[in-house]
Amino acid sequence: MKKVFRIIDRTLAFVEEWSLFLAVMVALCTAMANVLLRKFTADINLYWSDEVVRKVIYFTTYIGCVAAVRSRALIRIDAIPQLFPVTKRFLTLVSHLVVLVFCGLMIHLGGQMTWLIYQDEYARTTSLQMPEWILYAVLPLMGVMMFVRTLLVMVEDWRGERF
Repeated sequence: MKKVFRIIDRTLAFVEEWSLFLAVMVALCTAMANVLLRKFTADINLYWSDEVVRKVIYFTTYIGCVAAVRSRALIRIDAIPQLFPVTKRFLTLVSHLVVLVFCGLMIHLGGQMTWLIYQDEYARTTSLQMPEWILYAVLPLMGVMMFVRTLLVMVEDWRGERF
């Protein structure tokens, strides 16, 4: 069982880290190329670079939530467990359950939004003319990844050991 959890954890970590790295590198390179072209030439401008940077920020925000669950860096109120240590286990469980509900909403509503945008053949990004549903698909994907990651963290908390 521990081996299966470790494989799932490493697979999710690989997907999170490399997708975030590649997305940020794409945004950085396009923004840098656009700045350099604007400074050194008068005629050449990458009109689509701003849109790429906006879409990467959107992507990294949602996939970064999954990474935040892994590193236990989600925002939560921790004053009560510090004042009353006996409540820490219960409040951590409540926090995890709220995250699971959020994940369920992201899967359900994000999936519905993705499906609606997929059915609209004219829903394309402004500059890149790429189908919008690809960007909306990040929502249910993030929901599933975050759900699995939260379950892993809950098992770790329950057992008292890290995978």
